[in-house]
Amino acid sequence: MGKLATPDWIKEGYDSPTEYAKSHRKSTKKKTTEKTFKIRKCPKCKSDDVNVVLTGEEGKGTREWECKKCKWHGKDVKEEELTEDQFMKYLDDKEEPVA
Repeated sequence: MGKLATPDWIKEGYDSPTEYAKSHRKSTKKKTTEKTFKIRKCPKCKSDDVNVVLTGEEGKGTREWECKKCKWHGKDVKEEELTEDQFMKYLDDKEEPVA
């Protein structure tokens, strides 16, 4: 095993790690490691059966979307971000098979 090192906040005479972080302008917030999932929905019928439309030159997309249910075409597709638990509940409600 290696040696344990004294933390910098103790060496520099601070009372807590948060006090040390504030004086050195470091963020004390932890990044969330929770996975998120994006769902695209039709703005007209709220269906999630939406696909991108491939037209024009290769490499230059038109960024258009098409709803398979109501045949809507457009660029302003609704996008939702769900956590893993919300996404699993969403799939259960749709009765989708999970591999």
